[in-house]
Amino acid sequence: MKLHLAAWGFVGPALIAIAVFFVLPVLAALALSLTDFDLYALADLNNLRFVALDNYLALLKKPLFWLALGNTAYFVVLGVPLSIAASLACALLLHSKLAHFKPFFRTALFAPVVTTVVAVAVIWRYLFHVRYGLLNYALGGLGIEPIDWLGDPHWSMPTIILFAVWKNFGYNMIIFLASLQSIPEELYEAARLDGASVPQQFWHITTPMLGPTLLMVGILTMAGYFQMFAEPYVMTQGGPLQSTYSVLYLMYDEGFKWWNLGFASAVAFVLFALMFALTNGLLWFARRKGAL
Repeated sequence: MKLHLAAWGFVGPALIAIAVFFVLPVLAALALSLTDFDLYALADLNNLRFVALDNYLALLKKPLFWLALGNTAYFVVLGVPLSIAASLACALLLHSKLAHFKPFFRTALFAPVVTTVVAVAVIWRYLFHVRYGLLNYALGGLGIEPIDWLGDPHWSMPTIILFAVWKNFGYNMIIFLASLQSIPEELYEAARLDGASVPQQFWHITTPMLGPTLLMVGILTMAGYFQMFAEPYVMTQGGPLQSTYSVLYLMYDEGFKWWNLGFASAVAFVLFALMFALTNGLLWFARRKGAL
């Protein structure tokens, strides 16, 4: 009995913090999504009405939501594999015995992760400027006409994806590097003695051993990319022609621009449900393939 009380005494403060700062806000947001809480209700709670699932039904009928969802899916489908590939490639290079100055490169490649999104996004806006940008200046030296990277609907989302990959790949790189260092070197020595080439060692040793790490990184990266907001907010303001307008941007507009807080909460829970379903799909796929 005393041991149980001591255990609850240790975990109690953490559980209280989780309940106060996570569980209660989530439940409050869920309740809010079932109401028409807006600026009028904020001024006088007597104007608050229970609307049940009307916010969710209105959201599913809103063309802007489907446009934002398509843009977000484009960002995730293209950005997540690129981010994971860049992270893994850099981790393999840093793990190689041929690499020198490893501490310096680890720090340099991880630096974008800890920099402020808004600050580096402003810098990237100038790099991709149609007239004065460094990239278009380099293309002009090759005889290529300037490209309106952030003002052309065909190029705006790929540009933001490139920025997001550069900004975030260092975090996953550190995770992959730690996982690579935990793989026994004896496995590679045995494979080399059996005549396995470097690509064969990668596919038959490195990839299976990185299975759980790849799954975790995939889930974390997917969750982060579904929450695309800061990049388009600073670089394109959701344009041009709403080509970079995301689901989280829609939630921001509804909640903090138009003060439709009940509707914005519904947007948040629809996004949560989508992420939850995809995460469980990845876990099911991993169990089926034996990665877990």
